[in-house]
Amino acid sequence: MKKKILGLTFSMLLLPLMLPVHGQQPGKIPRIGFLQRRVAPTPTNPDPLGEAFKQGLRDLGYIERKNILVEHRYGEGSDDRLRSLVAELVQLKVDLMVIPTRQGIQMAKQATTTIPIIMVTPADPVASGFIDSLARPGGNITGITRLTRDLSGKRLELLTEAVPGISRVGILTGSTTTTVEAFEAAARALKKLTIHLLEVRGPNPDFDGAFQAANKGRVNALVTTRDAVTAGYLKQIADLAIKHRLPSMNEDSPYVEAGGLMSYAANDADQFRRAASYVDKILKGAKPADLPVEQPTKFEFVINLKTAKQIGLAIPPNVLARADKVIK
Repeated sequence: MKKKILGLTFSMLLLPLMLPVHGQQPGKIPRIGFLQRRVAPTPTNPDPLGEAFKQGLRDLGYIERKNILVEHRYGEGSDDRLRSLVAELVQLKVDLMVIPTRQGIQMAKQATTTIPIIMVTPADPVASGFIDSLARPGGNITGITRLTRDLSGKRLELLTEAVPGISRVGILTGSTTTTVEAFEAAARALKKLTIHLLEVRGPNPDFDGAFQAANKGRVNALVTTRDAVTAGYLKQIADLAIKHRLPSMNEDSPYVEAGGLMSYAANDADQFRRAASYVDKILKGAKPADLPVEQPTKFEFVINLKTAKQIGLAIPPNVLARADKVIK
């Protein structure tokens, strides 16, 4: 009788470990759709943000193909392909989607009202119509806003301090005109810069043509936006900027690590690692409508001194002293 009671007690202790996560069917491995508009990664153009997201999952105890499945999809810079991939993930009945692009979030919002969507967006999610408010998102969307566009003025300010005398700044972008409008407004506030749009389009962006246009427009500095078209060509863009001896400001640090001159941004890797915590909460039963949207509180100024030397630029000591990270 005593052995039987002990056996029963041991089984009861094991029971909580055998129960499925709230909201999941017993034995079902959660399936996450991770959708980006950029080109698929290669050894020379990796996907550091996707890797940061997976690291965040591992930190929370999720192991791919054991207790979670991540379905990676890449739009190759095409809105049409992005739309079809959203439909594919909905058809797969993924448990939730993680989407870092404004276009992808909008398409997913139109495609489903039931599958939770975790955004990691540079846009204002309230102004974009994705959510009701940061504190109470409502609907099936929550996540993180990176405030990328809100930092346009600070980026131009740092660029003019690092490279005194510049007057014509090219905005290399594969994004919408709203991106350029943010820089134009910031340039008007500084009262000494002219903005030149250097637009590139996927799936086969003509970066050589964009830099030729920069030369023709007598551009003497460059800002590269972080978007789905440029994200797959970090090293190519950095190499062209060095070749044309253009000092460059970028919207996130992976560009600088690939050879760009400077960046000022929230730490994107941290933001994507944080996105994994939303996955964890939702899989455990939380509703997106009730999960407040996070905003970054810390921003990093990164300078690549090796690139500065290659283009013959001496960064002023007062600017260098403000850098959070210096690549030598």
